[in-house]
Amino acid sequence: MRHPPRHLSLWACAALAAAALVPLTGSASAAAPACSVEYSVTSQWDSGFQGAVKVTNNGAAKDSWSLSFAFADGQKVTQGWSAKWSQSGTTVTAANESWNGALASGGSVSAGFIGSWSGANTVPKTFKLNGVTCNEDITDPTDPTDPTDPGDGTAPALKASGNKLVDATSGATHRILGVNRSGGEFMCVQGYGIFDGPVDDASVKAIADWKANAVRIPLNEECWLGLDNIKPEYGGANYQAAIKDLVTKVKAHGMTPILELHWSYGQYTGNSAGCSDIHATCQKPMPDAQYTPAFWSSVASAYKDDPAVAFDLFNEPYPDRATSTLDQAWACWKDGGTCPGIGYEVAGMQDLVDAVRTAGAGNLILIGGLAYSNDLRQWLAHKPTDPAGNLAAAYHVYNFNTCASESCWDEQLAPVAAQVPLVAGEIGENTCSHAFIDRVMKWFDDRELSYLGWTWNTWDCASGPSLISDYAGTPTAFGAGLRDHLQAVNG
Repeated sequence: MRHPPRHLSLWACAALAAAALVPLTGSASAAAPACSVEYSVTSQWDSGFQGAVKVTNNGAAKDSWSLSFAFADGQKVTQGWSAKWSQSGTTVTAANESWNGALASGGSVSAGFIGSWSGANTVPKTFKLNGVTCNEDITDPTDPTDPTDPGDGTAPALKASGNKLVDATSGATHRILGVNRSGGEFMCVQGYGIFDGPVDDASVKAIADWKANAVRIPLNEECWLGLDNIKPEYGGANYQAAIKDLVTKVKAHGMTPILELHWSYGQYTGNSAGCSDIHATCQKPMPDAQYTPAFWSSVASAYKDDPAVAFDLFNEPYPDRATSTLDQAWACWKDGGTCPGIGYEVAGMQDLVDAVRTAGAGNLILIGGLAYSNDLRQWLAHKPTDPAGNLAAAYHVYNFNTCASESCWDEQLAPVAAQVPLVAGEIGENTCSHAFIDRVMKWFDDRELSYLGWTWNTWDCASGPSLISDYAGTPTAFGAGLRDHLQAVNG
């Protein structure tokens, strides 16, 4: 989806994927505690760490809230989000922002922070909400019976077999039916965090509860590689660790993680430019030769031993908007190099397939076509060579696209789907309804093809397709169409 590069959420990041989730539960008693707190160390490096808290109010509704706890080892909070963070000595306080002060009975709120540490980073033991002690006992995070461990589902290793996707172990045909989880492509480069909203186990379980079996995760190449323009806490090893944690949670709930390059380096100011910035702050017409092969080599190296993870090489190519002919655009798409109308050296899809395979990864690869992945007419003629024989065509369709009718799908998509697996990596509409995606899903269902809805984020559906109104999975009117359909198909 070509969402605005300047898109900002009210949340900088509520809670990143927990590398070490430490639940804090009340000791056994007849009465429930007045409040409960989950404290997470979501990532940690030599002198710093990232933490998150989730507070659940078990008492009367509150118009405002303030959480306090104490560090035992001299840790310091250096910045935070989704709360007003302060520290006096060892005592840390997180007070509500103006927009999240209301805390209903049974309701929860999450917030996160960056901190420093030295020597030890002991988990706080006592938490107070508005002065009332929440819970005092800590479950050992190394206990294998920890009840907050993610689900025990198994995500299949997928492989292209003819024009179908199959479970590489059983050989059974498998359709990818799920959602996109946006945020990892823009929050880090804008300096606000890594994800837009929570990606804890509860929020991932909410996706699985829709009977989704896949989650597409957009990435930013500058953040993954940790380039100098990215804040260190949101780039490089920290970014990669956060992505890995989310991938682990998605797989644990039996869903296929699809890692996709969404925003990339390279200055483009021509036709349909999304931004004039050289950095990875918007959708560019093609991947760049300077960083994208290195990005995919790194991603492939990280996941080459995990065939349950699929790769989507580049979100929405549009070299056709820069070049004067479709032949030039498709040549640029496949082979890259110096492409007419694009001012930076381009990495073609063959370059990226080569980068993945040279790294030793045989994972399933998805590749979108021209016109923001809406045009697949010459995809078969320009299909990259793949020694692993594990490629699928990726297609995006919204009600405002050129190819957005059954007649166009019959003409342009059916020939592709007859030869290779076809995955609609993004489907959506800008109507706050689902009449259009209902048609898309029917056409794809009739041919046993795959699709994923855009997007599992709490944005205003009037400004772009948004499936949910909260991260517990409450659907928008648009999202209800996808949810109900997934539950009917996969239920």
